[in-house]
Amino acid sequence: MPDTSEPTSDYSARFVIETHPVHGRLVRLGDTIDQILKSHDYPPVIANLLGEACVLATLVGASLKFEGRLILQAQGSGAVRYVVADYDTKGGLRGFCRYDPEELDALIQENEGSFQSLGAETLLGKGTFIMTLDPEDHADRYQGITPIEGESLSLCAEHYFAQSEQVPTHIKLAVTELTGINGRSWRAAGAMIQAIAGDETRGETKESFQHIRALFETLGEEELTDFDVTADRLLYRLFHEDGVRLSALKQVHKQCRCSQERVEGLVQSFTPEEQNEMLEPDGKVHITCEYCSKTFFVGL
Repeated sequence: MPDTSEPTSDYSARFVIETHPVHGRLVRLGDTIDQILKSHDYPPVIANLLGEACVLATLVGASLKFEGRLILQAQGSGAVRYVVADYDTKGGLRGFCRYDPEELDALIQENEGSFQSLGAETLLGKGTFIMTLDPEDHADRYQGITPIEGESLSLCAEHYFAQSEQVPTHIKLAVTELTGINGRSWRAAGAMIQAIAGDETRGETKESFQHIRALFETLGEEELTDFDVTADRLLYRLFHEDGVRLSALKQVHKQCRCSQERVEGLVQSFTPEEQNEMLEPDGKVHITCEYCSKTFFVGL
């Protein structure tokens, strides 16, 4: 039997509905998303958007059948220029968001009093949702692009799967900030179900997916981010009448690819004249990683 115990709050896990041709994945991020979001002083609406992106990248990336990376990016003409999350199949996750603070403040004031929180379409405006598959063996990258549609990145992803993969998919994402004895901390979680294509044995799978989706719809954001409810218990609540089997949990951790060596190589790629223009008063080039906010110093 797979080990489905939860030694960490940061994991992804595949599950299968035993009596229907439907499978899915559950992701929960505690320390990992808290570290990613606290690397920057993001306003809550930006932290929520990046949290969604990180969970979604993990949901999709952990499903890859090859070793490599899944890069999820949404970019548009709104106050948020783009949000990106990068997951590798060894469980490493990173992400960041670029936005215009003045435009964001104006947008928040404009929507003050609204019952609906600011989501993807409002923050990003007209733009594109992009998923890039980058195999580790240097095979060609694959990139799928769809328009940004809806106030959750989950809707963008569902549209992507419907167009690019022709796979019925339903996704739920949740991001919250909690207050505890050690102060405030972020949590994020998500779940995804997908239909398994019909064949001569299975027949038509549409009704099965609709049945499981109806149960899946009852899953609340509070349940997703309540880590006291274990993965197996959460799935049992939803699908116990149809049978559900949970695979071993795979740990997720914050991991940035920046390094002194990479930064030095980047600086060396510029001409001597360009390098001199980059010098700070201390005689060194200062480069800050957009993902983790770590600053590197390169002497010339």
